[in-house]
Amino acid sequence: MTTDPSVGDPARPYDAVLLLSFGGPERLEDVMPFLRQVTAGRGIPDERLAVVGEHYVARGGKSPVNDLGRALAAALRTELAARGADLPVELGNRNWAPWAADTLRELHDGGARRVVTVLTSAYSSYSSCRQYREDLAGAQGTLADEGRSVTLDKVRPYWSHPGFADTMADLVADTVAAIPAERHATTHVAYVTHSIPTWMQESSGPPDDPAESYQAQHERLAARCDEVVRRRATALPSSLVYCSRSGPPQQPWLEPDVNDHLESLAAAGATDVVLAPIGFVSDHMEVVHDLDTEAAATARRLGITAHRVPTVGTHPAFVAGLADLVLERAAQARGEQPDRPAVDGRPLWSTCPRDCCLGRAPRAALCGADG
Repeated sequence: MTTDPSVGDPARPYDAVLLLSFGGPERLEDVMPFLRQVTAGRGIPDERLAVVGEHYVARGGKSPVNDLGRALAAALRTELAARGADLPVELGNRNWAPWAADTLRELHDGGARRVVTVLTSAYSSYSSCRQYREDLAGAQGTLADEGRSVTLDKVRPYWSHPGFADTMADLVADTVAAIPAERHATTHVAYVTHSIPTWMQESSGPPDDPAESYQAQHERLAARCDEVVRRRATALPSSLVYCSRSGPPQQPWLEPDVNDHLESLAAAGATDVVLAPIGFVSDHMEVVHDLDTEAAATARRLGITAHRVPTVGTHPAFVAGLADLVLERAAQARGEQPDRPAVDGRPLWSTCPRDCCLGRAPRAALCGADG
C-alpha cells in the first residue's frame, strides 16, 4: 500500500510561492526604460522622468529592491522548508525583470500548477494590491496563450499580522529607547508611508468598509506602535506622514509630506524625530532616497536629529509571519479555515471583496470575488 506524500504537506495544494514585487532597474541603461514602464499611459515626458532617474543614477543605476526581494524569497523558502513545506519560492516583478509572467512560466515548467502569491506590500489600495492582482491576471493570460495553465491565489493583506505589525512596533520602540531620556520631551515619531492620490485613498479597501482604507490601516498600525513605545520606553507624540508623491501638481495626494512635516516640527521646537517607515517592508528606493537622503538632509538643515527605524526586511519574526500566511492560505484552499479570518475582531480577506480598491480604469483582476 502506498500513500500520497502530499497529504501531510502543510502547503498543500500549492506547488510554489510567487513573491510579487514592484521591481527596479539593475543597470544604468535600465533606468529610463524602467521609469517609462512604471509611468506608461500617464503622458509623463522623458525630461521629468530623468529627474527621478537621477535617484537611481546616484546609486549606479541599481535599485536595491530586486536583491532585497531575492533575499526575502530565500528566507521564506528556508522557513517554509523548516515547517515541512519544501516548495520553491521565487521572485517576480510587476515592472522589471524578473517579470511575473517569466517567473510563473519557469515555475510551471518545473511542475507547478497552483501557486500562492505573497505581495511585498502589506496594505489595501489600488497601487498596493489591486494593480498587482490585475498584473497577475495578465500573467496568467500570457501563460494560457502559450498552453500553460496555472491557478493563482494570494495571501491576505498583512499590515495587522503580528509578524509585520509587532515586529515593526518593536523596531520603533528599540529606536526610541536608544534616544537619551532627557531628549524625549522634544522627540516626535513620524510614521512614514508612500503617498497616493486622494481618489485612490477614497477607493481603497471594500466599498462598504472605510475602516479598512489605506490611510485607516496605517493609522491603526501607528496606534499599535505608539502603545508599544509607551509601554517599553515613553509616550511620545506621533504623526502619519507621506513620501514619494508623484504626478501632476494639480492632483491632490495624501499629505503632509515628510519634509514639510519636519519643517513644522522644527518650528515647534523638536530636537529629535524618529522616522518609522511603516509603509514599506524593505529598504528600497523610497526609503534609501526619500528618507535616508532627502528627509535626512532636511532634518540636518533644520537642526533636528533624525533616527531612522529599520524596515522589517528579513527579520526572522517577519519571515515567520509570511510563512504563517502562506500556510493559512493553504488551509483555506483545503477548506479547513475560513477565507476571512477575524483579526482584532474584524475580518480580513484572502479573496478580495467585489470592487475592492478599484482603479479609475480597472482591468480584470485575479484573487478577488470579481475576478
